[in-house]
Amino acid sequence: MTSSESPICQTGIAGLDQILRGGLPRHRFYMIQGDPGVGKTTLALQFLLNGTKQGEKGLYITLSETRDELLAVAKSHDWNLDHIEILELTSMAQQAESQNTLFHPSEVELMQTVETVLARVENAKPDRVVIDSLSEFRLLAHDALRYRRQMLSFKQYFAANGATVLLLDDRTSGETDQLIQSIAHGVINLKRLVSDFGAERRQINIIKLRGLKFEDGNHDYTIQSGGLVIYPRLKMSSKPPIFKTSPLPSGLKELDDLLGGAGLERGTGTLFIGPAGAGKSTIAAKFACTAAERGERSAVFIFDENLHTYIERAENLGMGILKHMEKGLITLKHVDAAELSPGEMAHEICAMADTGNVKVVIIDSLNGYLNAMPEEKFLLLQLHEMLAYLSQRGIASILVMAQHGLLGDMHSPADLTYLADTVLLLRYFEFKGAIKKSIAVIKKRSGGHENSIREFMIRDNRLVVGEPLRQFQGILKGIPNFLGGSDAMLTGQADKD
Repeated sequence: MTSSESPICQTGIAGLDQILRGGLPRHRFYMIQGDPGVGKTTLALQFLLNGTKQGEKGLYITLSETRDELLAVAKSHDWNLDHIEILELTSMAQQAESQNTLFHPSEVELMQTVETVLARVENAKPDRVVIDSLSEFRLLAHDALRYRRQMLSFKQYFAANGATVLLLDDRTSGETDQLIQSIAHGVINLKRLVSDFGAERRQINIIKLRGLKFEDGNHDYTIQSGGLVIYPRLKMSSKPPIFKTSPLPSGLKELDDLLGGAGLERGTGTLFIGPAGAGKSTIAAKFACTAAERGERSAVFIFDENLHTYIERAENLGMGILKHMEKGLITLKHVDAAELSPGEMAHEICAMADTGNVKVVIIDSLNGYLNAMPEEKFLLLQLHEMLAYLSQRGIASILVMAQHGLLGDMHSPADLTYLADTVLLLRYFEFKGAIKKSIAVIKKRSGGHENSIREFMIRDNRLVVGEPLRQFQGILKGIPNFLGGSDAMLTGQADKD
């Protein structure tokens, strides 16, 4: 079966075909709507160009853009439109008005436009057709009844001639074109979201598609050199792959003991939470470097810290992160929350997990990820889907979150503890006029863990987790009471500080 004989017409945009679960049914009328600048023309050209790759004929009928403007769009994406026919009808209005004195120019122009379109279709016999735009036909028809009848006539004609048609609507009338939505086989909506700060974001959603189930909801997309790149919304698989559960040790015996003896587990999500500077990122980096020593790959997405500082700190602690990066075992990526959409971010993480044989994913930190979301509830929903997606593939997720404050009561920008399988808590506390750090596990779904609180420190360029602090009470409040009989160090050694 050749591509033109297939009942499904692929758009050539991988993310859109995924949302459509294969593509668009052939020989049907589809409406692509959106405000100017959202990428309708780019999508339409990708649709036609994909047809030429499959040996299909394409026809672009333009009433709103000139041939030169279309070629300029194609040039910006390094596309060649030589095998696509372009029917330019932008100058017919002036011709009709100058040649006619008895009838309203719109009546004559509509008739001439329709005749020209039909004649070109009869001659070219295209498999794929784009009409740009409906706004011009709406103005030519002069009234709603004539406009709807003309579109119905087009629908029947193109279906009889075996063409799949995209109708572009820029909504310049200020209203959604319900007249065409009702007769179109499918409606695809493109929209642009303008934030108070940072880059604009774009989303696509399928409003209607008769006879087929599609991935509903909003999906982020970007316009890049080469066309639209669409990031389908994440969904948990109903038939997840089976993986073998195994431990993910940290390389620090005391920390692994705190976590129940073997560290973390594959396919689980862990939240490192605590005030800024308490050591969350350092511990996360330790897990990644220890995994690299076993030959396993990790991906680290950094929001708040520059890569140079992150690498230098890990190197100073003897983790050998540069060596692991050179071998391709650790991938570091700095993320600009003002430029990268949440959908694009989630897509990149999951794509790396699917294709890069990654075993550990670290997001540092969720504070930066939260800033990329318009509302907290969307962050929770998207994180839930992403963690579930990674978990189904046996990948350990480590999420870092900084709390507000230093001592005493801490406040989180969002409550994500219920999403994580394991929660590792770090705290500052004051003792003998010095600031100390503590570490504890407050939750672990995958097994048992210590209920004790241990001291955590960086000493002699290495991470140190001390013995349980059994002689103290109130550590999590920041100013504990010492219940022991001496001024012993928290680790059980003499205080050398």
